[in-house]
Amino acid sequence: MSNWLEHSVQIEVNAPIDLVWNLWSDLEKMPSWMKWIESVTILPDNEDLSRWKLASGGFEFSWLSRIVNLEKHQIIQWESVDGLPNRGAVRFYDRHESSIVRLSVAYSIPGVIGQIMDNLFLGKVVESTIQADLERFKVYIENLP
Repeated sequence: MSNWLEHSVQIEVNAPIDLVWNLWSDLEKMPSWMKWIESVTILPDNEDLSRWKLASGGFEFSWLSRIVNLEKHQIIQWESVDGLPNRGAVRFYDRHESSIVRLSVAYSIPGVIGQIMDNLFLGKVVESTIQADLERFKVYIENLP
């Protein structure tokens, strides 16, 4: 049995929605601002599938992810189909001169790990990590030439 933990963070960036959307919808660019994501590779025979590799501090996970909902300038929603169980969405809100990016991530942890580690502690680590990723995205997009 496993438990699902979910976290949501958001940030406002000084960039138009077109630019924000173009960066996020190019999944292979995500390692540019997502610290723990080592690589994202779109499968050549199916653009809805991508292979993700997460690596940090000596641990490594990979998974195959499928885009389940894609609406331009609004949402990119995914779920894993093998490997590390996860799902989530990136939502976009147009504020004309700026844009809001809201990232929600959920992942499954085996019950035994949940018993060993305090879910609250693990949740705080994950939430602070994805918030830092959004801060890096803000710097990344606001400093593009």
